[in-house]
Amino acid sequence: MKSFGKSRLPSRHVTEGPQRAPHRSYLYAMGITEAGIHAPLVGVATTWNEAAPCNITLGRQAQVVKKGVAAAGGTPREFTTITVTDGIAMGHQGMKSSLVSREVIADSVELTMRGHCYDALVGLAGCDKSLPGLMMAMLRLNVPSVFMYGGSILPGKYKGKQVTVVDVFEGVGKYSAGGMSEEELHELEQVACPSAGSCGGQFTANTMACVSEAIGLALPGSAGAPAPYESRDAFAFESGQAVMMLLKNKIRPRDIVTRKALENAAAVVAATGGSTNAALHLPAMAHEAGIAFDVFDVGKIFKKTPYLADLMPGGKYTAKDLYEAGGVQAVMKTLLDGGFLHGDCLTVTGKTVKENLRQSCKPRSGRAESIDPAQTYGVSQDVVYPYNKPISPTGGVVILKGNLAPEGAIVKVAGMKNLAFKGPARCFDSEEECFAAVEKKKYKKGDVLVIRYEGPRGGPGMREMLSTTAALYGQGMGEHVALITDGRFSGGTRGFCIGHVGPEAAASGPIGLIKDGDIITIDAAKGTIEVNLSPAEMSRRRKAWKPRAHDFQSGALWKYAQGVGPAAKGAVTHPGAEAEAHVFADI
Repeated sequence: MKSFGKSRLPSRHVTEGPQRAPHRSYLYAMGITEAGIHAPLVGVATTWNEAAPCNITLGRQAQVVKKGVAAAGGTPREFTTITVTDGIAMGHQGMKSSLVSREVIADSVELTMRGHCYDALVGLAGCDKSLPGLMMAMLRLNVPSVFMYGGSILPGKYKGKQVTVVDVFEGVGKYSAGGMSEEELHELEQVACPSAGSCGGQFTANTMACVSEAIGLALPGSAGAPAPYESRDAFAFESGQAVMMLLKNKIRPRDIVTRKALENAAAVVAATGGSTNAALHLPAMAHEAGIAFDVFDVGKIFKKTPYLADLMPGGKYTAKDLYEAGGVQAVMKTLLDGGFLHGDCLTVTGKTVKENLRQSCKPRSGRAESIDPAQTYGVSQDVVYPYNKPISPTGGVVILKGNLAPEGAIVKVAGMKNLAFKGPARCFDSEEECFAAVEKKKYKKGDVLVIRYEGPRGGPGMREMLSTTAALYGQGMGEHVALITDGRFSGGTRGFCIGHVGPEAAASGPIGLIKDGDIITIDAAKGTIEVNLSPAEMSRRRKAWKPRAHDFQSGALWKYAQGVGPAAKGAVTHPGAEAEAHVFADI
C-alpha cells in the first residue's frame, strides 16, 4: 500500500498515528484488517433504494465494484444516499422534490466523504437527478473518481410494438380523449416496464449516462448494457480497479472535466436528441469545477452538432437498441470522425477519448468483448446515422432567447416537423391548473399554454411537466399547441414544449407578466421566443406585479428556494469552485 503514498491521502486523518487509535477501533469493529485500515479508503456510493426500478440493481452492482477496489489494493466502504424517482413523483407535488434531490445527493456524498476522509470515490446511479448529483460531488471533492450508470430498463411490448413508460403517460391522455379504454390502459401499464433499470428512451437518465462517458468520468461502454444484463458486473469490477489506478496516478475529476470535455458532453446530448435537462446539469457540473459554462455555451454546441441517433421520444429506438448498435461509443466515434468531438480529452481510463475509441470494451450477450470499432461502428445506421447524412444538420435540442426569455429557454426539437409556432397565450399559475384544463379539453388549437411560478425558486423545485405534455399528445393535440414554462420538462417530453424560461416568474421575469391573449412567437430555427409587448408595456406590468407566496415556508423546499440560482446557470445553490478556499482532496 505504500505505493499509494498514504501519508498524503485524506484517510491518514483517521487511520495513521497513535492519536487515531479510537478511530481505528471502529474500523476493526467492522472486520477490516490492519492492512485494510492502512490501505486507501474508497467510498462506493449508490442511490440504491426500493422506490423504483431505476435503482433496484445498484446494490448488487456495488458489491462487484467493491471486489474490484479490493483486488487493486484498496479498502471499499459502501454507503447510500437518497434519490427521487421522477416517474413516480410526476404530475403531483412530489415532483417539487426532484431537482432538489440533485443538490441533496451531491451534498450528502460530500458530507460522507469529508466526515470519514475517504480517498477516492466510485458512484453508481440510476434515476435522472442522481447521475448529475453524483458527478457534481466528484467534481466538488476532486478525489479520484469513477462514475457508473446502473443501466436502462428493457423495452416493453404492447400490441406488437416496443413501449416505454412515456407511452403509459400518453395513454392517460388517450383515455381522457376516448381513444383508449380503461382495460387497454390497464394492460399497457402492466407491460410497459418489464425489468429493473431506468426509463428506456433517450430521456434524462440515459442522456446523462451518455454524458458520463462523453465527459470522461465513466469507463467506455459502461453506460450501454441494460440493467438486467450480467455484463454490467464486468464494468463494475473494472470501475473499482480503475479508481485505484487513478489514485495511484493522481488523476482527478477536474483533470478530466475541462471545458473541452463539457463541449464533448453537450455534443453527445445534441447528437442523441437528449433530454433538455442536460442543459441544466452540464452548467451545474461545470460550476463544481470552476468552469464558466452556462446554457448559452451549451446552446452553441447544440447548434453546430448534427442530430444522429433516432431515439425515443422523438425517434423510433430505445436505449437497448442504441446499445446493440454500438452504444454511446458509436455516437462518439461518428462525431469524432466528423470533427465534432475533441479527441484529446483525458478520461478515467488514463487514456484520451480518441485512444479509447480505437479499442473499446463492448458488452454483448452477457459478456465483455474487445472489438474493432471499424467493424462495429456504423452498423444499424438507422439507429445511428453517419455524420455526413444526419437526421438533421443541427442538434436535437435548441436554446431560445428573446423578450419573453432574456436568460434563455430550451426546446427539444428531435422528431419535430414544424420549428415555428405563433399563437395567443393561455396562462396558468401552476401545473395543476393547466393539467385540469387539458384533461377537460378547455383549450384550443393554436393556443400557447403558459405554466408559470414553477421555476427553481417559485415552485419551488422546478417541476417537470410530463403528465401535461403527454396528455396533450394522447389527445392528438401535441402538434397543434405549444407549451412554455419556467419549470422543466421530462426527457420523455416531445412536441413544441419550451422549458427553463428565465428569468422565472418568481423573479418578475416576463413569463410572469404576460396575460391571456398576448401573442407569442416561437422560432426554433432562429432560436427566438418573443411576446408582442413593447418595452414600455412590459415595464408598466412589472411595476404592477406583486410577488406570490408558495406553500413551502419551512423544510427542505423552503431552504432550497432561499439559495437557488437561475436555470441558465444550472439552478445551483452554492458559490462553487470559483469561491472555494480549499479542495477536499488536498486536506
